[in-house]
Amino acid sequence: MATIDASPTRQVPVSTVAESVKDYYGKVLASSADLKTSACCTDAAPPAHIAAALGQVHEEVMERFYGCGSPIPPALDGATVLDLGCGSGRDAYVLSQLVGPTGKVIGLDMTEEQLAVARRHQDWHAERFGHANTDFRHGYIEDLAAAGIEDASVDVVVSNCVVNLSPDKPRVFSEIFRVLRPGGDLYFSDIFADRRLPAALLDDPVLVGECLAGALYGEDFRRVLERTGCPDARTVTASPVTISDPDIDRKIGFATFTSRTIRAFKLPLEDRCEDYGQVAVYRGTITEHPHAFDLDDHHRFHTGKPMLVCGNTADMLAATRYAAHFTLAGDKSHHFGLFPCDPADRTAALGAGAPSGCC
Repeated sequence: MATIDASPTRQVPVSTVAESVKDYYGKVLASSADLKTSACCTDAAPPAHIAAALGQVHEEVMERFYGCGSPIPPALDGATVLDLGCGSGRDAYVLSQLVGPTGKVIGLDMTEEQLAVARRHQDWHAERFGHANTDFRHGYIEDLAAAGIEDASVDVVVSNCVVNLSPDKPRVFSEIFRVLRPGGDLYFSDIFADRRLPAALLDDPVLVGECLAGALYGEDFRRVLERTGCPDARTVTASPVTISDPDIDRKIGFATFTSRTIRAFKLPLEDRCEDYGQVAVYRGTITEHPHAFDLDDHHRFHTGKPMLVCGNTADMLAATRYAAHFTLAGDKSHHFGLFPCDPADRTAALGAGAPSGCC
């Protein structure tokens, strides 16, 4: 297989990395307890509705799942969701409950051993949930077309600590935005590094399998998404990754890693936060979020409270499945310059006591 540019400075053999990942997750790891770092797991308690849904998932599916967060957004009823690197199907079966009988969940994975676990329990979950809406497919996240996923056919794409395992991340994001419908969103958790990592580390199957060697450098991630047509991705949560294994620390401890959950919409957004005088009010109608809704780590919308927002944030609320849950005032007919993102700038521009805004 040809060598593909995974980032601005890294050339890696795709087949070698893919085989290493399949072997590590299909044969080396027997359960999540075998992981050597916190990169592919999280200590954070899931939201109550996710915890309740997890309680309905088969024990073997839970044991054979490896992830670094909870990349499951709200307001999914009736949605078509694609789970990239679904593994044993834990998140897919949680999503199955949340999208309901009118929704659909497609789980994609390249590891046959993991898919076998997911498929083995489809009937068990269908009987438990009262509906069958999961479809598990073998394939690669760099080539969703080969798995039969058509253009603009998916409302939401999720992945849980999987993109870092790909040696061709630009192609992954290109495919994701190809299959998303306009206004759809990518909501994923993954491992990010504070620098570009040496390509030679990809020869170490443990560093690859533990989601470290292929970790995304944050600035390269931003650049790749911009080239894909998404200039404004938002961080929802972030937490440090702990490396407790001394052998792994000796090999890669020079870098700092974080686990982040990211939200990115398929929308014609601007590359800066622009001020059009728009105001958003959350109606409190998302079942799991009656009092407040967090769009990202710096946008908490309290129910009934008007909040000044930039043009991009307004579009993220008005041109997506969240539109039914917000009231937006204003349009883009009048421009007032850059949106005052910095708190000091906001106070100077809007006056003391102004409601919090974008970025």
